[in-house]
Amino acid sequence: MKTLLIASLCSVTLLLTSFGQVSPPPPPATNPAGALPTAPVSAISPAAPGISPIAGATPITAAASPVTATAVASPAVSPAAMSMHADPNTGNRLVDNFIKGGYIMWPILVVSITAIAVVLERIFWWLGRWLRRDPKRIEKVFTAIEVGDVTEASRLSRDSRDPVLRMIWNGLNHQHASLQGALQVAAGIEIKRAGRFLVVMDTLVTLAPLLGLLGTITGLMKSFSFLGNEELAVQAVTGGIAEALIATAAGLGIAIFALIPFNFFTSRVSNLEFELQTAATNLEVMLEAQSKSREVEIPGTTPSSATRSSI
Repeated sequence: MKTLLIASLCSVTLLLTSFGQVSPPPPPATNPAGALPTAPVSAISPAAPGISPIAGATPITAAASPVTATAVASPAVSPAAMSMHADPNTGNRLVDNFIKGGYIMWPILVVSITAIAVVLERIFWWLGRWLRRDPKRIEKVFTAIEVGDVTEASRLSRDSRDPVLRMIWNGLNHQHASLQGALQVAAGIEIKRAGRFLVVMDTLVTLAPLLGLLGTITGLMKSFSFLGNEELAVQAVTGGIAEALIATAAGLGIAIFALIPFNFFTSRVSNLEFELQTAATNLEVMLEAQSKSREVEIPGTTPSSATRSSI
């Protein structure tokens, strides 16, 4: 199981790495052949000396450059502030949303990787358990016990991978000491194997939405902290709200993903427990019936009549 869990973690890591690859940037645009570079329009030179302006004409003023006018009209923005609120553009939507989600996305990523690995490990385990089922051999074992051939029943249940047969074999080998105790110990071991990592899945189902809620709170706190700055108020508020929504969506998605397998595996453990209890009860009833049948003896002659002297 450890090897299977490590293989699942490696596959999930490779899958996330493939999703996180950055697409190559587009080639830079080139000027078409023969195109001339544009030059800024220079201001009109003033009138030459000796030439008086025409009376009633509107004086011609120098045209202001659009770039200069824009630079004068817009307020000065620090480069650090611009880089803080710039939207990431890596060419991968998944990576961009991960970066927009803030620092809380890193623990959410760890939770998601753990959830995927645990779900895959449990799926492979239950698939192998389904392939190890041997109901025909179970019927043969109970038939042998019913006819009183306990040795044949022990031989049939030996070296089996079916959890029910393993429990029966353990009970048959310890029936003279404590049959009920041996069956309980064997059933407990099988149920513990079947319920492995269910506590981890239950924790992930509860932890993922809480991490998303924490990301929501931190994102809103970041948004409200920039409300006093008129320069970057709109960008800061929208960025914080985006961080809050992305973290919440990621946490809820992981919880939904882990909740369905958790309920399914829990029901399978309950079914296995019922099967083990049923098989243990049948085994106890059959062995008790066999022991009672051995105690019943038809008396031939009584000891008094056997030792009675003839007159």
